[in-house]
Amino acid sequence: MPDIAVFHPQIVHFVIAFLIGGVSLRIVSLFARSSWVGPAATAMILFGALATIPAVQSGTEAHSVAERIPGARPAVMEHEEWGERTRDLFLVIAAIELVALVLARNPDRQKLARGARMVSAAVGLMGLFFVYETGEHGGRLVYGYAGGVGTRSGDPADVTHLLVAGLYNQAMQDRADGNSDGAARLIEEMRRRAGDDWTVQAMAAESLLRDRHDPQASLDFIDSLDVPADNALIGARLGLLRVDALEALDMSDSARVVLEGLATRYPQSPSVRRRVEGAR
Repeated sequence: MPDIAVFHPQIVHFVIAFLIGGVSLRIVSLFARSSWVGPAATAMILFGALATIPAVQSGTEAHSVAERIPGARPAVMEHEEWGERTRDLFLVIAAIELVALVLARNPDRQKLARGARMVSAAVGLMGLFFVYETGEHGGRLVYGYAGGVGTRSGDPADVTHLLVAGLYNQAMQDRADGNSDGAARLIEEMRRRAGDDWTVQAMAAESLLRDRHDPQASLDFIDSLDVPADNALIGARLGLLRVDALEALDMSDSARVVLEGLATRYPQSPSVRRRVEGAR
């Protein structure tokens, strides 16, 4: 069987949609008289249950990379175990649906068929809890440990994106905790890794001002940048940082001139408008 680890998110979302829809329709079919509801429930449950097989397989193939992340192994194993439980339970539910389908063909066994559908609905509710737990543990793995983030595609650029995201969030946390030196070091590393990103360049200029408390260095850094004329967002942001640096240097008149220029150049910028209004 080919390696399908890269398709794990797509397969999993397919499974979730079909199983939730199928069980919901099965419950509705016990009360509704519409002729299409019951067959639709059976089809969705069968397709969803069968799809749990490649879902578990793709997850097993994908877990080795996430498992190597320090501290992530317990989260990986919990997610995998819940996935296997969900697969096993819904294969049982699919079997019950098939039994109900066979019984329904015999006019004398309609009550048995309805009973089988009721069992399917009841066990299906339990199955939805399993689906929830599998998804909850998968979400914890992704959002708590970055399991698979930046590594699923195999593209080195995505690993850089992952690193930049980690550096950014830790830098913001350090800044919030009053650790300005830590924030400055992380942002400098971010610029070293992704210096071709204008957002990172703007963060570096801001860090010199706010973390290093060196407005002149911030001004010099801004002057060294050649921002594209069509990048209004970064142009306005760096312009406002220039205003802040000038004010920190007690150059209020120069700061006012720069701000007036920004208002003329970037009249649509909300941040520039707010700053102009605040200066009045």
